[in-house]
Amino acid sequence: MVRGKTVIERIEDTTSRQVTFSKRKGGLFKKARELGVLCDAQVGILLFSNTGRLYEYSNSTSGVNSIIERYQKVKEGQQFMSASAEAKFWQAEAERLRQQLQNLHEEHRQLLGQNLPGLGLEGLKGLENQLETSIHNIRLTKESLVYQENIELHKKLNIIRRENMDLQNKLNRQVEVNGIITSSTSQYNIAARIDPVHLELSHPDHAERNEQPQSPTLCL
Repeated sequence: MVRGKTVIERIEDTTSRQVTFSKRKGGLFKKARELGVLCDAQVGILLFSNTGRLYEYSNSTSGVNSIIERYQKVKEGQQFMSASAEAKFWQAEAERLRQQLQNLHEEHRQLLGQNLPGLGLEGLKGLENQLETSIHNIRLTKESLVYQENIELHKKLNIIRRENMDLQNKLNRQVEVNGIITSSTSQYNIAARIDPVHLELSHPDHAERNEQPQSPTLCL
């Protein structure tokens, strides 16, 4: 069964708090002892309970007092470092940085093909491997950039295609509308140019003329 995560907060119950203190104190001293044995470290612990009782542990043969004295000496030495010692420290730091800069300049010249005779066979092999690694990294970076550029170009091309399709659809709809308007206008003009036909029927007086009736005459 998985145990729940212990909430780190003050234990209100006095009995439970005392039991937990005793267990945790034993575990802390055990870890300190293991640390001293495994890492050959000098370890000292001072612990006060909530009742004011002092508990201490030290793996030093002279007890925890020797560790406290050593701590005080180191602390005083750090706080009261003389000006000459501080100057020497920064001089050494500047020399170290200057040497690193010189080594970087030398490596740069060697990468450019300069000062190669002084390398020797192993040095040349190392330089060759370094150059091959650099070329490989450059190619990978170049391929990645080309791939990203291709993706961007495809996106732009798709946008242009969609815009062209939308424009073509608009033109097609405009042509259809113009065709309908032109057709309607032509039909109206043709109808307006046709003259109306007037039909008249003539009925002569056959009885008075004593003539045979004839077919009605169509007058245009």
